[in-house]
Amino acid sequence: MRQTHLPQRKQNNKMAEEKMKIEEKMDETKDIKLEEKVEEKKTEKREKTVTGIVYIHSTFNNTIIHVTDMANNTLAQVSGGRITKQSRLKATPTVAMFAAKRAAEIIKELGVSSVYVRIKSSPGETTSGPGAHAAVKSFDREGIKILNILDTTAIPRGGPKVAGGKRGRRV
Repeated sequence: MRQTHLPQRKQNNKMAEEKMKIEEKMDETKDIKLEEKVEEKKTEKREKTVTGIVYIHSTFNNTIIHVTDMANNTLAQVSGGRITKQSRLKATPTVAMFAAKRAAEIIKELGVSSVYVRIKSSPGETTSGPGAHAAVKSFDREGIKILNILDTTAIPRGGPKVAGGKRGRRV
């Protein structure tokens, strides 16, 4: 009986040694993974979220997108006229979308990840131009976080007397 047990013991010893080797390899890989996680956490802490302000001036003739940092230093400025050659297309939502996309690409390279949006249209107009909404949606689609949307259109309050008098201009 003892002779049959000896080979089993040798096999058990070999298996135990192999298990030890495998466990050592696993410990090494765990250490490497832990070191990688620590390095990833360090790099995540270093990254700052830079905030900017997007001024969208949208009229029925053109859409102008001006991006600044929080100190009002210009980061990007794109208009509908830079995107298309036809002047009749400058104010369309499609051109405004492409302009916003180009501005978003520029500010992403500079590290801006979140923005405040300020929409302005012509004074006295009840609505902004057709490109304002498309531009805001385009910034959102490009992965830039929108913190706030504000309409800064000037509202006339009285103002100068209208030319022509009581009965209007006589031709």
